[in-house]
Amino acid sequence: MNPVIPARKIPARNFQYRGKQETDLACEGVSLARLARVYGTPLYVYSATAIRERVQMFNEAFAGVRHALCYSIKANSNLSILRLLAGMGVGFDIVSGGELERARRAAKKSLRRIVFSGVGKTAAEMDAALAADILMFNVESAAEMELLEARARHLRQRAPMALRVNPDVFAETHPYISTGLHEHKFGVAMAEARALYRRAARSKHLLPVGISVHIGSQIQNAAPFGQALQRVRELVADLAAEGIRLQYIDAGGGLGISYKLEEPFDPSTLLERYAHAMRSALGDFDGELLLEPGRFLIAQAGALVAQVLYVKKNGSKTFVVTDAGMNDLIRPALYQAHHAIVPLRRNPKNQATVVDVVGPVCESGDFFARDRAMPELVAGDGVAILDAGAYGMSLSSNYNSRPRAAEVLVDGSRHTLIRRRETMRDLLAAEMLLR
Repeated sequence: MNPVIPARKIPARNFQYRGKQETDLACEGVSLARLARVYGTPLYVYSATAIRERVQMFNEAFAGVRHALCYSIKANSNLSILRLLAGMGVGFDIVSGGELERARRAAKKSLRRIVFSGVGKTAAEMDAALAADILMFNVESAAEMELLEARARHLRQRAPMALRVNPDVFAETHPYISTGLHEHKFGVAMAEARALYRRAARSKHLLPVGISVHIGSQIQNAAPFGQALQRVRELVADLAAEGIRLQYIDAGGGLGISYKLEEPFDPSTLLERYAHAMRSALGDFDGELLLEPGRFLIAQAGALVAQVLYVKKNGSKTFVVTDAGMNDLIRPALYQAHHAIVPLRRNPKNQATVVDVVGPVCESGDFFARDRAMPELVAGDGVAILDAGAYGMSLSSNYNSRPRAAEVLVDGSRHTLIRRRETMRDLLAAEMLLR
């Protein structure tokens, strides 16, 4: 059972209780209860300041190292958030043609700062990325390299590429988001990479400019990152000795956060350890280090706001039923992920009770917390599910024919709707009724 957090301050987040008695939960200078009244619920709320702070934190940690941030769009692909990041000089890591188009619409000038990852790129996606003149393709197999060469030949271009290598480094994280072992579908073996680089260097339509590695997501130990980069650095040195000199080492992303309020979490300390491990592994590499943060930049900048519909008892169990469901935030159901849940109005006199916080979706897996100690809640109360900025809206769906939530970006005392709530017309627009 998780304890109730009595502290008025929520550590490492831009969501805090405000007001004379510090009872009103706010994002920066705006009350979440007010946002819920204006925009309705379920509602995703993001802090622009929190995003800027994390980007600055990254750049400070890697000061003195030639580096570039390529934000992982899959974490949160809202166009306004992409534009905010691009305005700070951040590039993008994409995994689909759809994400390429999002980057184009958000900030066309960012296309030259895009790396294209993913194991299943199609010919059409390659053509679009070649036409956009992206920074490089992270190639994940010999077969993909053949197709990229063919598409570049067809378009009379030379495709800038890196090989994503699999360093066989174990990262302690959920098995669904671990990617750095031979048993995973990602990357090519280090031994195979040498031959593929030689082949690419001989091609008139491939230009080997970098090397890529990514070992997983939600990792809070810096050591595996250093181990993986050390193995990559050794391969880079071997290739240089053969005359194949690479300009970029793409170290991927994966740096994690703490989702539990009761656990002390200092993002700057974790980032310093991460940067130290990377610097040590880079050695005398004189090219540019590419970093692909996603969750670390955006997760704690966002919260999902919901309203309590009912409080019901089944025997010894108490269920708090909210108007948000697993279609809005699937991480607890998919990964058994923990998210802190706090009331929008804090009442220190409320007694704690052990409840399951659930949604209205017709699945027993539709839950946000099980056996969680929560302040007493009643129908009509508002709650915030914290740390939902990453893999929240981007993994949402219309399951049970539920329209997806609205999204709001808060910047100081200003709040802007950056995605309207879907309607049933939106849900049905692509379907044809048989006549």
